[in-house]
Amino acid sequence: MTTENPERQKRVLRELAEVLTKPLSILCQQSWLTGEVPVDWRLANVTPIYKKVWKEDSGNFRPVSLTSVLGKIMEQIILTAITRHVQDNQVIGSSQHGFMTGKSYLTKLISFYDKVTHLVDEGKAVDVVYLDFSKAFDTVSHSILLEKLAAHGLDGCTLHWVKKWLDGHAQRVVVNGVKSSWRLITSSVPQGSVLGPVLFNIFINDLDEGIECTLSKFADDTKLCGSVDLLEGRKALQKDLDRLDRWAGANCMRFNKAQCRVLHLGHNNLMQCYRLGEEWLESCSAEKDLGVLVDSCLNMSQQCAQVRTSHEERLRELGLFSLEKRRLRGDLIALYNYLKGGCREVGSVSSPRPYLECCIQLWGPQHKKDMDLLEQVQRRAMKMIRGLEHLSYEDRLRELGLFSLQKRRLQEDLVADFQYLKGDYKKAGEGLFTRACSDRTRVNGFKLKEGAFRLDIRKKFFTVRVVRH
Repeated sequence: MTTENPERQKRVLRELAEVLTKPLSILCQQSWLTGEVPVDWRLANVTPIYKKVWKEDSGNFRPVSLTSVLGKIMEQIILTAITRHVQDNQVIGSSQHGFMTGKSYLTKLISFYDKVTHLVDEGKAVDVVYLDFSKAFDTVSHSILLEKLAAHGLDGCTLHWVKKWLDGHAQRVVVNGVKSSWRLITSSVPQGSVLGPVLFNIFINDLDEGIECTLSKFADDTKLCGSVDLLEGRKALQKDLDRLDRWAGANCMRFNKAQCRVLHLGHNNLMQCYRLGEEWLESCSAEKDLGVLVDSCLNMSQQCAQVRTSHEERLRELGLFSLEKRRLRGDLIALYNYLKGGCREVGSVSSPRPYLECCIQLWGPQHKKDMDLLEQVQRRAMKMIRGLEHLSYEDRLRELGLFSLQKRRLQEDLVADFQYLKGDYKKAGEGLFTRACSDRTRVNGFKLKEGAFRLDIRKKFFTVRVVRH
């Protein structure tokens, strides 16, 4: 089975599962034992996926590899072995949140900005450096990656199989049915492959070594922050940037230094200039972090305004704000929920999540004007339902069985808090919350202690405000 027509491959495998199970298991076992990887498993059709900015620039597309279905099955088997080894030996450091069980883009943002807001609340100046690798997945050196896999004690058969899988990889670009010629890949972990994420995490894991300040990663998305009130703090941050630049050079990686930014936070911040290698980094007043616009005030007003504008544009595209196109309640609710659809996790299996609530635990509005700004989007959309024009907003919500966005935000806070205390994020939540001590016997053991704060940005941050509820 080649890379052609993967849907047909899946259908054949489903319908002939009972017949194919035994021969395929023998094939996969022999491939692992001998290290031989069929040619078809090392071929990939690359589909360019648009990321942002200008579509005319080929650099603004992400290359996603479509490979053989049987090859993906074998990759999944190898992935299980590598993942078990990585977890048993705690190979991946705590700073990595991408493609990790029990972590997500939300845990990364919450843990990082919990430290930032805590420092600012203490009256300290904080500098955050947003780093951008240039085509990180595409420039991974195969030889260096294999050295790191061997250094972590990966078993010989699995290591040999991964080497064969990487060495013979070839790709071609497919756009609108037109195919390029095949090209051998001498570096990179293929985006869209099953093994790519875990291999990249292992490759970039030692980026933390020797770092004094706080470093946080989501795959290749990297941030560095530190308290810079004193000269020692500013020197430490610069030394860490020098270490990161040396790491990139030693690992054949490159920073896109023109896209690296410094955000200065806190009162009396001296706006220190930093360099990465020989280039000075540009300062900014706001920077996007995994889709969330973080500004120097940390009040999230700019993010609220941006979300409201983006969402209204989506609604307007389908004419939902046109009085001539009032819709039946079922049609409008379906369209409205569709337009709100987003992605629960970056880089993992997609699932519906309201766009107005995506990562709301971090950027939830802190001021009434921002709360009203967001609520107006849903308020206006509900007006477009035929037959409910005469009702108030609260009555429309009650009639439709919906909640206001304010109540939805409370629900999302409580769900995330449960995940940190007892659910999937339990490990990532260590240190974020403090249990309330009590001598009473009839206590569930999960009452939380509200931390001290001076500023509203700390008072209204997720890890503090959720305790009150």
